[in-house]
Amino acid sequence: MIDRGKRSVLGIGVNVVDYEGAVARIVQCAETGRPLSVSALAVHGIMTGVLDAEHAYRLNKLDLITPDGQPVRWALQLLHGEKLPSRVYGPTLMLKTCEAAAAARLPIYLYGSNATTLAALERNLRAAYPSLNICGRASSRFGQVDEATNKAIIDAIRSSGARIVFVGLGCPRQEVFAFENVEALSCPVLAVGAAFDFHAGTLAQAPSWMQDRGLEWLYRLSREPRRLWRRYLYLNPLYCWNLLMQLLLPQRFEKVDLARPQRRKNYA
Repeated sequence: MIDRGKRSVLGIGVNVVDYEGAVARIVQCAETGRPLSVSALAVHGIMTGVLDAEHAYRLNKLDLITPDGQPVRWALQLLHGEKLPSRVYGPTLMLKTCEAAAAARLPIYLYGSNATTLAALERNLRAAYPSLNICGRASSRFGQVDEATNKAIIDAIRSSGARIVFVGLGCPRQEVFAFENVEALSCPVLAVGAAFDFHAGTLAQAPSWMQDRGLEWLYRLSREPRRLWRRYLYLNPLYCWNLLMQLLLPQRFEKVDLARPQRRKNYA
């Protein structure tokens, strides 16, 4: 089991952790009723913090950020000499957590996406893990909500008895949700992005050979070019440029001037 704390990747603290270490922390907090904000960040997720100081503040307040993408795992080795056997991919982390939750009898809650996807996701998870207790689900409101509506969402999750909450709102909305609400939920909150669509069967994953070589972005770009072209064709080169800068000027990325959010954002 690997869990060696955080290292800076472009000023964002990414945990040197493997699947076993991540799942162990999640289960421990779920069993003891402690809040734990978790996200699995690939290049796009890291760059949302690089380009927005307020969001960088949120990301650096999350308890556990796993290296979701191979380029993030490689950055940990390149910048800090930290070798990991594999990335800690959000969709896989979700399945491993569900397996552990089923074994430990920890109820889970699914929040995000749409009603059709959630129904398929719940059906597939129940088939894979018959003893898994899915105590509730609710689809996204697809935007910001006021304080009263956000409180109603949190109250519904709490009253369900959930001990682990999976959030699929897309990056960066799901990280904002985790940052803002983890204390009120008093349990692990996992921002897992496209995992809902992958495990529901509504979105195809890249072949394993592309994932292993850090080419998942190319597969997704080929599938959704109009939506994703800017994310990958602009952010990927910018990520590489900033990695070079961190190699040459590491002190610039160790103490980043973060901006505390001036007001609460409620995404649902």
